[in-house]
Amino acid sequence: MTVGTGFLTLNDAVSKYLMEQYPIGQVMCLRQGAALLFLLPYAFSTVGLRALRVTNYSGQALRACLFIVGVSLVMTSLHLLPLSFVTVVLFSSPLFVAVLSAPMLGERVRAQQWVAIAAGLVGVLLIVRPGGGGYEWVVALPVAAAFVNALRDAVTRKLSRTDSSLSVLFWSGLAVLVVTSATFPFGWNAVDAPGAGWLLVAGLCHAAAHFFVIEAFRLGNAAVVAPFRYSGLLWAMLAGFLIWGEVPDVAMLLGAAVVVCAGIYMLRHSASKG
Repeated sequence: MTVGTGFLTLNDAVSKYLMEQYPIGQVMCLRQGAALLFLLPYAFSTVGLRALRVTNYSGQALRACLFIVGVSLVMTSLHLLPLSFVTVVLFSSPLFVAVLSAPMLGERVRAQQWVAIAAGLVGVLLIVRPGGGGYEWVVALPVAAAFVNALRDAVTRKLSRTDSSLSVLFWSGLAVLVVTSATFPFGWNAVDAPGAGWLLVAGLCHAAAHFFVIEAFRLGNAAVVAPFRYSGLLWAMLAGFLIWGEVPDVAMLLGAAVVVCAGIYMLRHSASKG
């Protein structure tokens, strides 16, 4: 999960940069195509294309739909909001994962974890400051993305019991590629050599990030594994400052601290009882 988060943060930074030159749908489509260029040779050279076999068709379809919605919300958020702000809000996803792990996965969420979840959600409110943060309605986008991603992760955890990580990653990625290719008639920009290079970098980071995240949920308890995503917080703030000059304000830093502390407490308590 830690390695996957690192790749995901780099992927977000590159994608935000690309969306300054290309439409969102084009970046999503070409980035996903680049990701598949890395994924298919890897699958063929290691375990073979049989790893792409589907066992749970309904689970794959549900995850693909959630993946499309989640990626769309994240990309739109990155386009309209600072990288560090989006990243911090998306870190509330593990809180939602913990909530969903009980009804969807049958995993026990203890009273102390519920307290941590409540505190974390208060931290999210400090970050987005509904009606007073300066970003108006767009702050709802990364919050919605965090919830959709939590649903996706819960489905992924259940799906990984029957289908391989490569299968889950490939079919969800193919769904994004097909859906976003429909944006071509609305106007795509010609891709120059530097743009093509950055798209390949984004594709590699995107594929690697989701592969490691899927593997993490396969191997660990969802409520325990998910908080390791917080490792990307400092990297996102550093990238945002170096590339776009973003400086988080006090309220955002305080909210981020509350969210991270809630997640770490939940992690420690889960590990001590697990």
